[in-house]
Amino acid sequence: MSDTLTRRGVALSLALATAACTTVPQPDGPPAPDHPVREPDLVELVTLDPTLKLDVRYATVNNFIGRAVYPEGRVFLQRPAAEALVRVHRALRSEGLGLLVYDGYRPWSVTKVFWDSVSGDKRNFVADPKLGSRHNRGCAVDLSLYDLASGQAVTMPTDYDEMTTRAYPDYGGGTPESRRYRDSLRAAMTAEGFTVHPREWWHYDFRDWPEYGVLDVPFGALRR
Repeated sequence: MSDTLTRRGVALSLALATAACTTVPQPDGPPAPDHPVREPDLVELVTLDPTLKLDVRYATVNNFIGRAVYPEGRVFLQRPAAEALVRVHRALRSEGLGLLVYDGYRPWSVTKVFWDSVSGDKRNFVADPKLGSRHNRGCAVDLSLYDLASGQAVTMPTDYDEMTTRAYPDYGGGTPESRRYRDSLRAAMTAEGFTVHPREWWHYDFRDWPEYGVLDVPFGALRR
């Protein structure tokens, strides 16, 4: 089977899953789109460039809820977002840097787990499942940078998923070097159509996100 036919088959399967999950909403289920949406075409990032580094903490206990919510450490994005991210990764080589990716597409059911796990002002840092998130649409990515020479993550003003004002992309504290890395990431991502979240230096939304519906397709249903 050709790659084109394979991609169409995957897209069709995902479109059917989207219809099942979002156009016939169940009580406490994913929100339905209020406008026509594009067929999903989720692609696994490392199939486009295996030099992207992954640190999928939601597949481990090393995350803010202290348990794994993903069955495996894989990262997917809608194809236009994934291709733009690869361009960012390759552009950063001139600075001796590469992308370290924490998360991309997130099934809606995981968003609900996150929402139910926090309360009060901590909910400013997680998406309301009633609305769905840009991660659920496959158009948001959480990431940082790594040093190409050492292979090690660079130091940012905070660790990933810190739920404080220090995580804001305009936070003025931390070391000058950490702010420089944070700002280099922002400049490279912005150049390819991504916008940083106002409360999370690591979270970027791709410009096409309004064109996609909320998905609740598990990783196991996505082709390797």
